Amino acid sequence: MQALSSSFFLQMAVILTACRLVGWLGKKLGQPQVVGEMVAGVILGPSLLGGIFPEASAKLFTPETRGVLYVGAQLGVGLYMFLVGMEFRTDLFRSRVRSAASVSIAGMVVPFVLAGLLTPWLFKIPELFMPKTQLYQAGLFLGAAIAITAFPMLARIIHERGLAGTSLGTLALAAGAIDDAAAWCVLALVLASSGGASNMAVLAIAGGGIYTVLMLTIGKRALAGLGRVAARDGAVSPLLMAFVLVLFCISAWFTDSIGIHSVFGGFILGISMPRGILNEELTKKLEPFTVIFLLPMFFTYSGLDTRLAVMLDPTILLVTVVILLASVLGKGAACWAAARLHGEDSRTALAIGALMNSRGMMELIIINIGLQKGIIGPKLFAILALMAIVTTLMATPLFQWVYGRHSGKIAQPIPDGLDA
Repeated sequence: MQALSSSFFLQMAVILTACRLVGWLGKKLGQPQVVGEMVAGVILGPSLLGGIFPEASAKLFTPETRGVLYVGAQLGVGLYMFLVGMEFRTDLFRSRVRSAASVSIAGMVVPFVLAGLLTPWLFKIPELFMPKTQLYQAGLFLGAAIAITAFPMLARIIHERGLAGTSLGTLALAAGAIDDAAAWCVLALVLASSGGASNMAVLAIAGGGIYTVLMLTIGKRALAGLGRVAARDGAVSPLLMAFVLVLFCISAWFTDSIGIHSVFGGFILGISMPRGILNEELTKKLEPFTVIFLLPMFFTYSGLDTRLAVMLDPTILLVTVVILLASVLGKGAACWAAARLHGEDSRTALAIGALMNSRGMMELIIINIGLQKGIIGPKLFAILALMAIVTTLMATPLFQWVYGRHSGKIAQPIPDGLDA
């Protein structure tokens, strides 16, 4: 056990150093910190470090420490989704509901249609999907992976550009929120139906639906009392913090135990939490440790499963190019067209398309779940991980090119935080 703890601490020192260093370089290039950390995870994996120094990599990332890394990664991504849920603003829908719904529906329908057209071809290529995966499950999963939007990162870009409350900012945020919610629902359906026995699928779908409805109705009203306690005290006490974390753990355990995934429990709990001092203090206390310490574990664990060497296979390289084109053109063009149809000028519509095309860490979460649950194979995981990095890298400079130069705003690096 002592050797395990020593190896883990050395491992974490390397992970944190690599993520902060590459993240810092990314910020110098005008990219969010998270983009650099996503790249750092791939660098630490077999795509670079493991390929050049296989023995050193094997000693650093032993099977035992990878197990610890997995647990830390799940905790990190669960807390991250809890924080994302607390930033989820349902009030945005009411202000631009028709335009946002149109942009969101277009940004969902076109990717799912493209996924439906691509899946029969991809299904024939060995090791992209796991043997137990059905054709419809593969199509739904690929559609969700292409359609997902990095809502937290989108919110950060809009906030940093001073566009919050503008037509563009409100429309993009509302459409991104609807997109993500729909994509997570589809993913939950895929996970529920991939459980094998029909009774497991019924348990997952029914249990997840009942949990969501109860949390957003009765649970939300019950949790409002926690908000009143925090407002009365003007702070979040250690006891209140512990109680919220207990609720988080129970929520994550429940959704995981019924066959969906722990991130759903954290996300729904976050949406249900009352806004105000409680929300602000929880974010202030939980976000730094989650973002700085826990999420690098997730990026590295993802990187250890990403083998970019598979791109040397001409067939896999072709698949990568096709999926990347379908992801960028399908999502971006659909959102642009929908925005134009609702009267937005071309510049604003292009900006919405650029913002909605970013997938960030939300994509990594989805594909990690798909790999863990035996829906996709390592090759498709690597392809979609690369797509996540490329589309995230494109978001900020593309938005600045189509919109920022007209608005006169200067691109600033997005700060650390929920920018994935």
